[in-house]
This record gives sequence, C-alpha cells and structure tokens, in this order.
Amino acid sequence: MPDLSYDTIKTALADQPLFEDKSWRLSPEAWPLTREHLAQLAAIGTACLEFHQALETLYLRAVAGKNLLRNKPLLAPWVVDYLDRGKPAALIAHARDPRNRGAFPPVLRPDLLLTDDGFVMTELDAVPGGIGLTAFLNRLYESPSGAPAILGSGDAMIRNFHAALTALRPAIRNPLIALVVSDEAATYRPEMAWLARQLQLLGKRVFCLRPEDIFPLGSGLFFDVEGNPERIDIVYRFFELFDLANIRTEKFFFEAWASGEIALAPPLRPFQEEKLAFAIFHHHLLQDFWAETLPARTLQLLRALIPTSWIIDPAPLPPGAVLDGPRVGGRALARWRDLAAASQKERDLIIKISGYHETAWGARSVVLGSDCSREEWQQAVENALTLSPANLHLLQEYKKPRRVRHRLYRPAVLPAELMPGQIPPFVAIETDGRLRLCPYYFLVDGRAQLSGALATFCPPDKKIIHGMTDAALLPCRVVA
Repeated sequence: MPDLSYDTIKTALADQPLFEDKSWRLSPEAWPLTREHLAQLAAIGTACLEFHQALETLYLRAVAGKNLLRNKPLLAPWVVDYLDRGKPAALIAHARDPRNRGAFPPVLRPDLLLTDDGFVMTELDAVPGGIGLTAFLNRLYESPSGAPAILGSGDAMIRNFHAALTALRPAIRNPLIALVVSDEAATYRPEMAWLARQLQLLGKRVFCLRPEDIFPLGSGLFFDVEGNPERIDIVYRFFELFDLANIRTEKFFFEAWASGEIALAPPLRPFQEEKLAFAIFHHHLLQDFWAETLPARTLQLLRALIPTSWIIDPAPLPPGAVLDGPRVGGRALARWRDLAAASQKERDLIIKISGYHETAWGARSVVLGSDCSREEWQQAVENALTLSPANLHLLQEYKKPRRVRHRLYRPAVLPAELMPGQIPPFVAIETDGRLRLCPYYFLVDGRAQLSGALATFCPPDKKIIHGMTDAALLPCRVVA
C-alpha cells in the first residue's frame, strides 16, 4: 500500500469542516492489524454485546427482586442502588419500561489498550465520538485500487451506522433520522454533520440537528425544512444522559417515544452507560451469575480483557470486616479512605467517575495514582468519597500499554534553519509510542459488526492515552 504524502493529508483535512481540531500528528500509513488481531476484535464485539445483554438481565432481575440463579438463591438489590444512584426517578422508570426490554446501544466502542499481555478493555462506550472521523480517515487512507486493505473499506462505517439505526424502525422505508447533538457535545457536531451529509448523498434522509431545532406536533416530533415541518422517525442522541436536564425539549423526546412515534437510540437507560458495570462484572458475589448467564468463551474473554475493578462505596463496615479491594501496606482495607495512604508503587490504580456527570467523558475525571503526587492522589480519593451519595467512582487496576513503533511525519529541518515564512518539508520517521485502539461495532441483524477502528498513537511518556496534540489519529489496515 503506497504511503500517503504529508501534503495530501493536510490538504484533505483543510478542505473539510469535519474537524474543529486538526492539530494531531500525521502518518503516511494506517495502523497495521493482522488477521489474528481481526479475529480477536470480532470476538470482542460479540463479547461486548453479550455483556450488555447479561447486564440488562442482571439489572431487571435485581429490580424485580428475582433470584439471579436457577438452582440456588442469589439476590442483589445493591446492584440496583449502584446503577440507579443519582438518577432522576423519571429516567429510571423509563429505563425499566417493558417496551425498552432488549434495547441496546446501536454503536458499541470499547477502548482497548495494547499491553504485553494483549488487549485490555478499560471502557465500553455507548455514545462514542469518532464515528465520522474514522469514516473519513478510512476513505482518505483507502487504496485507489480498491483493495480491501483498510478495515472498514467501502464506507462500512457510514453504511452500517445507517443500517443499525434503520433497524429500529424496520417497517419504514428510508426513515427520517435526526442526529441530535447537544451544546455540551458540540465538539462532535462537525463530524455528525459530515456523516449526515454523506448519507444524504446516498439518498438517505439523515439530518444533524440541535435539540432546539425539534418541536412537537400532535404526538410526533418534527423539524423545519424551508418552512415545512418534517416528521422524525428515529432520533440518534449524541449527548450523555446527565445532559438531559440542559435540553429544554427533553420532555418531547419522552412523549414521542411513549406514543410510538419515534425510536430513540442509544436508549435512555443509564445503567447501560455506567463504568462501574466493570466492577459489577468482577464482584465476587456475582461470579456464579456471570458464569451462568454468559457463554463460556465470552466469560473467559471478558475476564482477560477487563482489568480488576472495584466500586468506591464508603458505606460503613462492621468491626473486623475488610473491603474487597487492593491492599495497602500489605493489609486489606477496612475503609476506602485508607487508600489515600498507598505508596506510589501501590498506586498503579485508576480512579474515575462512573457516569451521569459532566466529567464522566473525555478522560476528564481520570486520575492515575502512580503518575500523580501523593497530594493529588489523596484529593482524588477524597473526591470519590465526597461525591459517592450521587456519583460513584470506579477504582481500576492500571495496565500499562506496551511500547510499539510506527512511522510519523516530522519536520526534516529545525525551525531555526528555516527562512522567515518558509514551510518545512516533512519526512516519515519510525517513532516509539503507545496505542489505544477503538473498534466500532454496529448492531445489525442482531450481531455486532466490526466496521472500522480508530488507532490513537501517543508518545511513550503519556500514561493516559486519548486524543491530544502529541498523538496520531489513524485508521487501521489489514496485513497478512
């Protein structure tokens, strides 16, 4: 596959209003994935869907006070408390509505770190950004010969995104889909507008809207097109559920859904968007439930993928009891506040808010204990305890990404060697870094279809990997 020139990439980015921030580093080639990697990613997609299905079963049985197991008693009302904590009563009631049974996010995106032991899944995003970005990069890096080297070649991201949404209203031919982006998530509005435009070019009725663009008529939802109201069939909401309170048209979404006029995706079910689901997966009291509910291959894979995680719940323990958690100073914890005394070596741990909060996305609440001062770590522990009545935090073992190499463009000469106003030439140099891989799965025909992946390649000194100026954002290609 020929290299993509620096000038070609810069020109393509400059010509698109798709990205507000175009400052990431560039590479002449997509990230390579082997056939073995693809097989692993396909299995991970299936496991993510089956995990969501099992989590729904767990939540609804716990809500109903039903036994979780077939042949022995297991009740877990505390699961409901954890997953519903801090949510409005109306949203909880909506999530439990029988009409929502079997409703899952149509787009699933795990965050995978490449470690010495293989992939590690640190999060499972139900409202992921990067769909349009990855689709655009797939096009940009795709071979002119049409060879299927790019993962997601042939606009698989765009087509399967649409297929996953239209599956929500199968009786309607070419339904009208509104991609609703809130002001809180406005950073992603350009890429959602780009997605809508690409689908319009394919003859699909897809529009990127703000919440205030939508209004009710009768029991339906509409938006204005040159003075004419157009009925919406499907709403894809690109905003987190905590943001509902900031959306003045919020009640119209619920009313139109309740009347059967629209499909809502991702469903407004907060238990599907809590990071603490990973700690519930690892909870020692629920191991029999997961073993009984999940296929054996999926259970084995998830146990290898998901780092050991705990819920920071400061509920008091009886004297002599200890927490299911990490050890500090060689001893089990009797209260979570004792975690603040952990040494730097013992602090290979991540603290992050679980969900339903403005800091729960974009790595804004993430604190890595071994990469911060003792004072910062103590403050993170105290913050988790203080917010726990409404917003629980997750404690997760940190799995360090391994060092890998990839070619990146960099200036061929030093800035001091340039004449005023001169643009430096760029050359591709093998560069050390660490990788986060974000595969995108779209739920089509009951399956999680892998349709592309975004690789974030960061400098090796970055412990928490996310999109940043120093990182390269790349599509993925298939190698022999």
